[in-house]
Amino acid sequence: RYLILGAEHILFGIDHLLFVLGLLLLQHGPWRLLQTITAFTVAHSITLGFAVLGIFPVPNAPVEVLIALSIVLLAREVVVGLRGGETLVHRKPWLVALVFGLFHGFGFAGALGELGLSAADVPMALLFFNLGVEAGQVAFIAALLAGHWFLTLINRELIPSIYRGLAYGLGGIATFWFIERLPALVAA
Repeated sequence: RYLILGAEHILFGIDHLLFVLGLLLLQHGPWRLLQTITAFTVAHSITLGFAVLGIFPVPNAPVEVLIALSIVLLAREVVVGLRGGETLVHRKPWLVALVFGLFHGFGFAGALGELGLSAADVPMALLFFNLGVEAGQVAFIAALLAGHWFLTLINRELIPSIYRGLAYGLGGIATFWFIERLPALVAA
């Protein structure tokens, strides 16, 4: 049950998917992709565990604002990279994935916490929910890589324009979410 819930949370959690898409748009090579996705996984696993176990609970409103802001900042870095610029984010994308992954883990914890787990259920629920999140994330990444491969077969020259459109789309959607979620900070 928790495995499916975790997979559903990532696959229907558009903000998390857009962050992963942004991470993929930053990548140049399979080794960096593996490092970056692993850093994201480690970070969100840590904060998911901390939040669910009650070690470091965080209110949902600031987390949701920070998740939206993380996507805005990531979209900006993708655009900078597409224009030929290079920042620390481009040299060490795993670092950004690690830092922002911490916020995303608190977001995952909100979904798991809504179930009202008993103390006895927490360890297995945490494990299987996280495995479900990872399975969904891997499926999404595989679909994106397949789409990239297909685009290279059709017309490699379209890829920079498509990536640019995706980056601006990410930034626009995330900016909307950021502004939309700000009032919840005052109410919290």
